[in-house]
Amino acid sequence: MPQSASKPPETRQPASPGVLSAASLNERLSALPNWAASADGTAIVRKIRMKNFLQSLAWFDRIAEVAEADNHHPDLHLVGYRSVTVELSTHSLGGVTEQDLAMAAKIDAVALP
Repeated sequence: MPQSASKPPETRQPASPGVLSAASLNERLSALPNWAASADGTAIVRKIRMKNFLQSLAWFDRIAEVAEADNHHPDLHLVGYRSVTVELSTHSLGGVTEQDLAMAAKIDAVALP
């Protein structure tokens, strides 16, 4: 079986200054219990199952207001009609930064509809 070109999250080196190391990210995520590191360690992810389609979209709208105010936009995914995933990463740096963690905390503060 061919080996993957990317390193596992525990051993990967930060892509650039400002990107959190895997150890630092895991430590910081303890303060954000709704969030987890992505499998490759380049993003943080929150998954939630809403009551219905309209509730899912309403939460996206609330997140969008916060994201616009900070000019830091998450990737929002809706699968089926109520399975929501929010992903945060600083794409320009190739990983998770303090800005992503701050945005995650702000998203957690957004009341569910």
